[in-house]
Amino acid sequence: MEQNSRKEGIRRIALGRLPAVPLITCDPYFSLWSGSDCLTGTDAMHWTGRRKRVAGTARIDGREYRFMGLGEAEAMEQTALSVTALHSVYRFQDAGVELAVDFWTPLLLEDLDILSRPCSYVDMAVRSMDGKSHMVEVVLEFDGELCCDKGQTGKIGGGCYAPADSRIAWMGLREQSPLGYSGDSVTIDWGYLYLAAAEAEPLEVVYAQDAHSLRAKAQLQAKPGSWEKVSLVAAYDDIASIQYFGRMLPGYWARNGKNIHDMISEALEEHDSLLRRCEAFETAMERDAMEFGPSYTKICIAAYRQSIAAHKLIADEDGNPVFISKECHSNGCAATVDVTYPSAPLFFLYNPELVRGMMRPVFRFAKLPIWNFDFAPHDAGRYPHVTGQVYGYRQKPGSIQYLEGEAEPDGHRYPMLWQMPTCADIYDLRYQMPIEECGNMLILEAALARLDSERAKEELQQQLPLFETWAEYLLQNGANPGQQLCTDDYAGHIDHNINLAMKAVMGVEAYAILLETAQRTDQADLFHEKAREMARDVYTRALGTDHTKFTFDAEEESWSLKYNAVWDLAFGTKLWDEDFYQQEIALYHRKRNAYGVPLYSIESYTKSDWMIWAASLDGTGRTVEEFSGDILRFLEESPDRVPFTDWYMTEEARQCPLCSFQNRTVQGAMFMPLLLKRMTTR
Repeated sequence: MEQNSRKEGIRRIALGRLPAVPLITCDPYFSLWSGSDCLTGTDAMHWTGRRKRVAGTARIDGREYRFMGLGEAEAMEQTALSVTALHSVYRFQDAGVELAVDFWTPLLLEDLDILSRPCSYVDMAVRSMDGKSHMVEVVLEFDGELCCDKGQTGKIGGGCYAPADSRIAWMGLREQSPLGYSGDSVTIDWGYLYLAAAEAEPLEVVYAQDAHSLRAKAQLQAKPGSWEKVSLVAAYDDIASIQYFGRMLPGYWARNGKNIHDMISEALEEHDSLLRRCEAFETAMERDAMEFGPSYTKICIAAYRQSIAAHKLIADEDGNPVFISKECHSNGCAATVDVTYPSAPLFFLYNPELVRGMMRPVFRFAKLPIWNFDFAPHDAGRYPHVTGQVYGYRQKPGSIQYLEGEAEPDGHRYPMLWQMPTCADIYDLRYQMPIEECGNMLILEAALARLDSERAKEELQQQLPLFETWAEYLLQNGANPGQQLCTDDYAGHIDHNINLAMKAVMGVEAYAILLETAQRTDQADLFHEKAREMARDVYTRALGTDHTKFTFDAEEESWSLKYNAVWDLAFGTKLWDEDFYQQEIALYHRKRNAYGVPLYSIESYTKSDWMIWAASLDGTGRTVEEFSGDILRFLEESPDRVPFTDWYMTEEARQCPLCSFQNRTVQGAMFMPLLLKRMTTR
């Protein structure tokens, strides 16, 4: 492999043990993970846990060994695993040969064309460890399971061909219904998987019709002292990526008519340059995160690929980027506002345009007749259909009789909600999140304005009427919230929720920032003062013995993580004084368990996103590293082999049994300390 430490699987900062290791991470469907400490311990899986087999074998001097997946061949000894932000590098040894396998995806947030490519790289290299030369045949075989949701691999077809400068093999179901269903714990049932190699590579790729699989085979000579390497591109063309308000749209990379063969050709040609760019990004990210400490750096590494690949990037009719999240292992909602809110720090840091891309479908839906509320929506559909909010959907007698209930089974499609008239009246007010989502949208837009006020002015011309409506809702209802759901809806309806009231305060202040950006100075001053008055009132009623309570009417010793207050620090608005922050941080340290601080006093579970935001309330930065150590300990010890869950138990290293959150983009919240530092030192 290349003569640098990362390519040999050794870095200054790298994760070792994770509950699940990212292998291919492009989008919610093209997502491949290992749920084992050793790559040979289990078959590869989708983030849902469904098996998606990739078999890896190395025939060394005629004897076959296994380095990936289950099987009958003897397993090679895995000697190392190094996980960085963009790479998962495995090292194996046997029969005098060392094998390195590097799975990497160039998720470079500043380059939307590269980011949106549904392709990932597998680099393999061998060298001799015993001073002798060895012939090594390395084989990777991707099973037809990657192309279908229900295991119908017998219905798969494929082929191979050799265009100029490359070799390509492909496969997919012979009968397909693109975007044929929606849901949460489902995998793709349409499109085509490709394996490709440059012509110069000593690599053969074929469609194995008898096995319904794609097979890549390389003949390599392991020599002493130097690596002989080969690189493979794995790509997935979903043809149609998102149903977007009545239009079936492809990925952003294909917005101007580019096809999968063009993209694969570019990916092969740019392998080396992308490798260098990824290396530069990782080095810079690690350097910045290390200012808080090694534990914090490692949880940022663990969060990075997952947080991005739980989205799909498309372009709307005007060519604007639209970044659609999938609410993984929660309910499958698409473009969920209270998922965007915690995930946003990552994208604010590296490309704020992606935050705008997350908000665009929400703005669009909020202006439609069917949404006749004076507060912001919760979502804009159920992935991959962005056709209107599905959360809190109800059947109305004599009206729409379409769904069996709110918890609709995976696979079912919702009707085209976006084009329905107001009189359809399909949403149950009790199951909305009015204060939560109004606050979220206003805060996100204000952060965009603080990061780039000139760019924000353009958008404000279109959205200010919505923002005014939402800010007025918060003024009227936010200081003492009634029985409402918040983003932590698994706790049910909470009456007089102080954390929600603090979000309302920040939402009103955010609107003042937007008015200031729009140069409406008099109105801005008025709302700044309203936010200050609201903040004083909330704090006075929230104060218990020496900290703020859970709810206004709760006992004095109750408490909760006041994570929404972090925006007071980010905006520099000083709505709460230093005593508040010191009291809260001291409380959180007293309440720590083995794996972190519970979310509130009534349960022992936590949310990793909110725990890091709460840690950020400590201006010294020390709490960030300490709480990051708790999260890292959970990752290292959890027996639940799933991608980085954000909801887990703090007294034992277990995923929360109430709902198995995993692979969620909310882990972009881990980057809040870095964002806070940038916003307060600009």
